[in-house]
Amino acid sequence: MEYILLFFISFLSNLFSAFSGGGAGIIQLPAILLLYEISFPVALATHKISTVLLGVGASIKFFEKNKPDKRILLESLIVGLPAVIIGAFSIQFLSEEISRKMLGVLILGVFVLSFVKNSNDSARRVDSIVIYLLLFCIGFLNGSLSAGTGLLYTIMLTKLFNMSFKMAVGYTLLVVGLFFNLIGAIVLYLISTIDITILPILLIGSLIGGYVGAMIAISKSNLVIKTSYQIVTIIVAYKLLF
Repeated sequence: MEYILLFFISFLSNLFSAFSGGGAGIIQLPAILLLYEISFPVALATHKISTVLLGVGASIKFFEKNKPDKRILLESLIVGLPAVIIGAFSIQFLSEEISRKMLGVLILGVFVLSFVKNSNDSARRVDSIVIYLLLFCIGFLNGSLSAGTGLLYTIMLTKLFNMSFKMAVGYTLLVVGLFFNLIGAIVLYLISTIDITILPILLIGSLIGGYVGAMIAISKSNLVIKTSYQIVTIIVAYKLLF
């Protein structure tokens, strides 16, 4: 019964994450910690490995017709992946409670920012150094914590690159969901371990949930995607803070 429950939790959390651009960690990770007596680093590593298939399943659906912009993809990976590694190694030295509160405040700010209308020349006015610093911070937080980094990446793309929320969610699932989580999972596995007894269930739920969530997202309007993003953002901020 625990495995069946865990599968549905994984499926639903990853489906909603693929639909809104993030938030799987706020549901799936606490469920792992609640159902199984394992440490936070082990639960985080197991969760991250499973969400790699969220990125795979959702990216296949989002980009089956249109290829992602190579420049945005390369910049995100070149700057973000080293930050993910640094963040994953630093988790053993960070105060989890303080880090989560700070991230909660940041995501609360993202929620407010999501209501601000984009400027047509916003991408031209922002220096590349600022974008790289944002990418580094997102990568670091992704390696050290589990929730909210996809939401941060999504809002960065919508505000600095004038992407629609639907397109930004696709890039988020590819960059953060697949590449960031894959590298973070490898590093966390090297410094801790994973729970192989529950990993197959999480992988199946993540792959199916990610694909179905992306399929639903593609069929919906940008307004629906944006509203879903805002709902998930405020829930994640509340969860991290309280």
